[in-house]
Amino acid sequence: MSQTSAAGDSVPMPAYPQLLGHPRPLWMLFMTEFWERFAFYSVSWALALYIVAHFYNGDPSGQAWASSIFGAYTALIYASSIFGGYVADKVIGYQRSILLGALVMALGLFAVMLPSREIFLAGLAMVIVGNGLFKPNISTMVGQLYGRDDPRRDRGFTLFYMGINGGALLAPLLTGWLASHFTDTPMQQNYRIVFGAAGVGMLLSLLWFWFGRRGLQGVGRPAPEAASRMRVAWVLLGVVVAVPLVYLLLAFVTTGLSWVLGVLFAGVAAMLLVEALKHGRVQVDRVVAMLVIFAFNILFWMFYFQLGTSFNFLAANLVDREMFGGWVFPVGWFQSVSPLAILLLAPLVTVVWGLLAARRREPSIPRKFGLGLVFNGLGFAVLMYALSHLLDSHGLIPFWPLVLCYVLQTVGELCLSPIGLSMVTKLAPPRLVGLAMGGWFLSLAVGGNLSGLLAGRISGESGMTAASALAGFTFSFWLLAGAGVLLLAVSPLINRLMHGVR
Repeated sequence: MSQTSAAGDSVPMPAYPQLLGHPRPLWMLFMTEFWERFAFYSVSWALALYIVAHFYNGDPSGQAWASSIFGAYTALIYASSIFGGYVADKVIGYQRSILLGALVMALGLFAVMLPSREIFLAGLAMVIVGNGLFKPNISTMVGQLYGRDDPRRDRGFTLFYMGINGGALLAPLLTGWLASHFTDTPMQQNYRIVFGAAGVGMLLSLLWFWFGRRGLQGVGRPAPEAASRMRVAWVLLGVVVAVPLVYLLLAFVTTGLSWVLGVLFAGVAAMLLVEALKHGRVQVDRVVAMLVIFAFNILFWMFYFQLGTSFNFLAANLVDREMFGGWVFPVGWFQSVSPLAILLLAPLVTVVWGLLAARRREPSIPRKFGLGLVFNGLGFAVLMYALSHLLDSHGLIPFWPLVLCYVLQTVGELCLSPIGLSMVTKLAPPRLVGLAMGGWFLSLAVGGNLSGLLAGRISGESGMTAASALAGFTFSFWLLAGAGVLLLAVSPLINRLMHGVR
C-alpha cells in the first residue's frame, strides 16, 4: 500500500532510497541546515557582546540596548518565517524559497562586517528577511519526506535537529577562536571576522542545497501553474521592499515590537482556523491544540534565549572562568555547551522515545512540552543557588553552575523543540503547512522579543550585578516551573483535541 505525503492526504510519496533507516534526502537537508545554523549561531553568540564592545566601548551601560537589539533581531528572525512559509505555500514553492533566502542571508552577513551602525542594522535586516524564506521551509520539507502516519517522523526530526546543533556547536568554537587569534588586534576589533565566517557558512548551505535538491525527486518544487520565473522576480522585489521595513523595526521599535508580533500571531491563528473549518471539526480541534502549545512555547523561549544576552553578561562579569594553568575559558564557548549536550543526548532521547513507544508509554506531545518547561526552569534553579550561596570574595560564582544550567535547558529543549517541528506537520491543515510552520517560529519570535526585554530589565541602566541576576533568574524559575506543571495537568484535554495524533 502506497503512503501519502504529510503535505496532503492525496499526494503520493516518492520512493526514496533509504540511508540509516531514513529517506536519503534527509541527510542532504541535514547538512544544508548545518551550515545555515553555523552562520546563525556565529552571529548570535557575538551580537550583544559586539554591540557593547564596539558602540559603547565596553561600558556595561550598553547591555540593556544590546539586549533589546538581540531580542528584536531574534524575534524578527523567527517572525519573518510567517511570510516565508506563505510565499513557499502559495507563490514559488519550497525549493526556490530556500535558495533565494540563502542568497539574501549570505549577502546580509557580509554587509554586517562593515563597522557603520546603519550598515550593521541593514545587514541584520537582510539576514532576517532571508531567514524568513529559508528557515520554515527547510523544516517543512523534512516533514514531506515521510508519510503522515510514518512512525519514524519524530525520530527523523530529532536527527535533523542534530544537524542544527552540529552547526551551533562548531560556530562559537571556530569563530570565537578566529575572533581572538586571526589578527593581532584586540578581540572586539575582530567580530567582523565572525560575521565574515558566518557569510561563508551561508554560502556553503546554499551550494549544498543547490547540488543536492535533485534527490528530492520534485518534492518542494512549485506547482505547474506557479512555476513561472516571473513569480521569483516578484518575490525578489518583495525582499527589496521588506529590508528597509525590517531596518526600521530594528532601529526604532523596542517594546512596540511586542504589539506587532501579537497582531501577527492573531492573524496567523485566524488564517489557520479559517482553513481548518473547511476540513471539519477534527481539524479545527487540532489547530486549537497546536495554538495552545504555541502559547507555552513562547514561555520556553523567552527564558531559553537568555543565552545570547544575560547569560553572556553573567559569564563575562560574574563567572570565574580561570582554568588550569591560568587559561581563561572564552565567554563565547559557553554557547557550545548546549549544542554539544544535544549531540550527545539526542540519540539517547530518540532511543528512549522509541523504547517507550514500543511499550505504548511514550509521553504525548503536550506532556513532552511540559517536561521541557520544567527542565528549563531547573536550569535557572541552579543559577539561583549559585548566586545566593556560591559567590566568592571577588563576587564570582564557579564555572560549573552555568554549564549545568545549559545542560538542563538542553534536556528541556530536546523534549520540546524537535517534537514541535514534527507536531506542526501533523496538526496543521494540509494546504497551509508552511504557514503553520511560520506560526511555530512566530511563537519563538514572541519569546525572543520578550527575552530581550527581560534581559534589559536584569541589566538595568548600569549593567548586570549579582543581585539583579538573582532576582531575574528567580522570577524565571517560578514562571517556568508553574507553566510546566500547568501544562502537564491539562495534557489530557489537549490530547483529546488532537484526535489521536501523538
